[in-house]
Amino acid sequence: MAESGDDLMVFADETESEDPRTSKPWKILVVDDDPDVHAATRLALKGLTVEGRSLDVIDAYSASEALAILKQDGDYSVALIDVVMESDDAGLGLVQEIRNTLNNHSIRLILRTGQPGFAPESETIRLYDINDYKTKSELTRVRLFTSIAIAIRSYSQIKQLEANQDGLERILAAASELGRLSDMDRFAASLIRQLCDLLKEPRSGFVVSCSGAKGAEAFVLSAAGRFHDAKGGLLEDLPDTGVRQQVQQVLREKQPLFQAGLCVYFPGTDGQAIAAYVDLDHALSTEEQRLLEVFCSNVAVAFENLQLYHSIEQLAYQDPLIGLPNRNGFVAEIEQRISLNALQPQAVVLVDLDNFSYMNSVLDEAFGDDILRSVVQRMRSQLDHSDFIARVGGDVFGVVGNACDLTPERIAGIFAEPFTLHQNEPLRISATSGLILLKSEFRCATEILKNVGVALKHAKHFYRGKTVLFATELADAARDRMHLLSRLRTAFSREHLKLHFQPFIRLRDGAAVGAECLLRWEVEPGQFISPDQFIPLAEQAGMMVALGDWVTSGALRWRAGLQGQVADDFRVAINMSLMQLREADFVENLIGNVQQHGLKGQHVEIELTESIAADDVDGIIQKLTQLRDFGISIAMDDFGTGYSSLSILNRLPIDRLKIDRSFVSGAAASQPRFDMAHTIMEIADNFQMKVIAEGVETDHQRDVLNGMGCQEGQGYLFSRALDAAAFSDWLMSNTPARPDAGRITGGNR
Repeated sequence: MAESGDDLMVFADETESEDPRTSKPWKILVVDDDPDVHAATRLALKGLTVEGRSLDVIDAYSASEALAILKQDGDYSVALIDVVMESDDAGLGLVQEIRNTLNNHSIRLILRTGQPGFAPESETIRLYDINDYKTKSELTRVRLFTSIAIAIRSYSQIKQLEANQDGLERILAAASELGRLSDMDRFAASLIRQLCDLLKEPRSGFVVSCSGAKGAEAFVLSAAGRFHDAKGGLLEDLPDTGVRQQVQQVLREKQPLFQAGLCVYFPGTDGQAIAAYVDLDHALSTEEQRLLEVFCSNVAVAFENLQLYHSIEQLAYQDPLIGLPNRNGFVAEIEQRISLNALQPQAVVLVDLDNFSYMNSVLDEAFGDDILRSVVQRMRSQLDHSDFIARVGGDVFGVVGNACDLTPERIAGIFAEPFTLHQNEPLRISATSGLILLKSEFRCATEILKNVGVALKHAKHFYRGKTVLFATELADAARDRMHLLSRLRTAFSREHLKLHFQPFIRLRDGAAVGAECLLRWEVEPGQFISPDQFIPLAEQAGMMVALGDWVTSGALRWRAGLQGQVADDFRVAINMSLMQLREADFVENLIGNVQQHGLKGQHVEIELTESIAADDVDGIIQKLTQLRDFGISIAMDDFGTGYSSLSILNRLPIDRLKIDRSFVSGAAASQPRFDMAHTIMEIADNFQMKVIAEGVETDHQRDVLNGMGCQEGQGYLFSRALDAAAFSDWLMSNTPARPDAGRITGGNR
């Protein structure tokens, strides 16, 4: 609607304004599930009047409640309807019920939404005579009142003309026809015909369009009768000087004008407007003026609906920020290139800017927008002019073009030099890309985007900053991972996962001093899926916190059940992921869980990997210190295989280092002095930490480790990982390992 509050048409003196204190108010039905919207609407409309009558606002908090109200009382002027309420299309469903079931075509309908992504289809807007559609953020107090005022006037005029059924039917039919049109030229041609038919005049007239920009010229969209030849030309070139000046005056003053003929003005959005001129051979009666006033009100709505349709079309295929085609536009372009069977091989690339969300949050969104624009400018300058560029996601660009042009080297070249942003700040940006060559077996754009997305995801996980070419094996592996993840979710929800426990042995006397809790997934009797396969999937799928809580509770329950079977200092070690440590209530939950099971801090040890050194070290130190103060010990697992520095190790409150099995067994077993294990022992001694060695498989390994001062061991020599029942049996029969104990084979280390 026009932002101006002026009447669209004024043909006769208006009646004296009624006293808003005594006249019947206009009923406004507000349909929204958000109480704040109701309150804000009431506040915005408080004290306002339209044509001398106050506004009576009635609230409905759902589509069903609104329908019940309208069934009881159909005398509502306007309904402000939220699109998304109890369902995504509740508002649109209510519109259909009002128009079709209640057969109420008088009430004016204004759709509002706080979720632009749920915009109604243009076909729905046309079919159900929706008078206005705005996002809630657009409806300032002035715009809200303007929309309601226009709608009320339209409603009032419709009600006044209901007695004249013939005129009303012609107006509604004309508005309906105009509302169904999505092409501006056809809209203009229909407007001339409908206007002349309404006034019973020969079809002679034209419609001009003007953008409203300074210096912009009006041009003739459609013309009929004696003006037929003017179609497509400029208004300035119209030979009839009187008519030309009349139309120019109407465009300038934005008001209708009678002279030799009738010229009416229809404002649109973004400064665009149209004016329609028709020849008249008789003076208009009062009734014709009234009919014309209602007709013009409906044409104004139809004109804005037409513009809304074009806006929806643009939003559907264009990204408003960058001015590039969006994902829908990209899909359409790929489909077109597939259908054309281009002579040159085609390729599709998805380019994902690395760490863009971090830059956007640390700096600001305006800076992020500048980055996107700079990248687009660089891509346009360095890629071939025939390459089609689109923004398919927040920081993901899509390109489709000749395969000889879209190479990994060409893509890397785009980001080879720093980008110069505002204030000439140089900024280096890297990008990770997926690339696919279009082949005849690809049936549709959706399949192509899915496959190139697989290549991009693979690149982001394993080749950051590089371009990965799609291969069928990648898709197969991705499908296998998705299938495995689905099975993992099912196994977790049905409690098919199990906990096993592998003992910690004190090397000097063979006593069991603790056990590590290990998660096992048994898919068939005796057949397990390795944690190395499913734990990374759980991390990527956001399952680690829930999975970790389940493991922790199970491990503590198991340790509580060992009371009387083990020494009081027997500890259960639980592996903790970085995702769990990031939880704000991690410490409180863990301590509470320990206490709930009747345990003390000394009964629990948490094992961490060196990856914590890459995170918020200060925050991690604070949480680990709180756990140590409670008595829980901290162990660093697989030490020597990560990348933590000695300075970080010195800061972390670590009680115990676990020597990774790769430094004890396997190839390391052939080293008589276990040099790496010896180095770790020296580091632990300097930092006053205890040491436990994983993967102890032979007496020789045990003896060497014990001789160099390693306190504890874990491995096949002592026991494989056992379920709870088997572990209890092991405890009953376990004695300190003898020199001839030999190696225990089978199971997991």
